Amino acid sequence: MLQNINPADILFLDIETVPVAPSFSLLDPKLQLLWEKKSKQFRQADQTAEEVFSRAGIYAEFGKIICISAGFIKEKNPFHFRLKSFYGDNEASILKEFSSLIIRFSKSKEMILCAHNGKEFDYPFIARRMVINRIAVPEILDTAGKKPWEVKHLDTMELWRYGDFKSFTSLDLLTTVLGIESPKNDIDGSMVAGLYYDEGDKERIVQYCERDVVAVARVLLRFMNLPDIDEANIESVTFSDQSV
Repeated sequence: MLQNINPADILFLDIETVPVAPSFSLLDPKLQLLWEKKSKQFRQADQTAEEVFSRAGIYAEFGKIICISAGFIKEKNPFHFRLKSFYGDNEASILKEFSSLIIRFSKSKEMILCAHNGKEFDYPFIARRMVINRIAVPEILDTAGKKPWEVKHLDTMELWRYGDFKSFTSLDLLTTVLGIESPKNDIDGSMVAGLYYDEGDKERIVQYCERDVVAVARVLLRFMNLPDIDEANIESVTFSDQSV
C-alpha cells in the first residue's frame, strides 16, 4: 500500500486539546453530572470526578482543540517540509482555518491524512468538534458509510502494529526505537492544559505540536524506506504572514 503513495500527497497533522473549562468547578453544571458518569468508566473507587478532570481533554464531549498543526512535503530530492499551525482560544476559528487548508491542499493532490493514533483520536476528535461548532465536516474526515479502502487516513501507530493489536505504542517510544529525535524532549501532552490555562504559553504548545507533526512525517518516511527530512529543510510559517 505505502509504495503506491506519493509522499507529497500526504497532509501530516497533530492536535492539542484541553478540557473545555479550566477546572471541574467551572464546568457547566449539566456537564459536571455527565462527567461524573463518564469518568466512572476509568477512575478508581477512591477518586472523584474532579480529581480526574485533567483527562477530560481527550474526550470530544468534554475537551476542545486549541491547536492543529499540519505539515507537508514541499519539495523532493531532498525533502523539504513546511509546517503551519492554527491555534488560539477560538476553537471555531481554528477548525474553519484547518478546513480551508484541507480544501486548498486537496485541489491539486490525491490527499491523504496521516497522524499517530489518528484513527482513534485526531480524526474523530476534529470531526466531532466541527459538528459541535456547526462547521461542515470535510469529506476526508466524514467516514460514515465508506468502505475501509475509501478512507484516506494513515496512522503510524496502526502501521507499526503490523496486525498486532495488543498494545498502544506512543510516538515517543516509536521515534526512540527508530533513532528519530523524540518530539517530547521539552514537554508532553499531560502538560498542555497547564501551559494553556495557567501560563497562557500558547507558542510553546504550538512548537510542541509542530514537533509531533515532524516526528510523524519522519516515522512514515521510515516505513516507506525513504530518506529522512533534514532539520535545515523544515520550515514553519506559523508565526509569519506567509500562507501554506
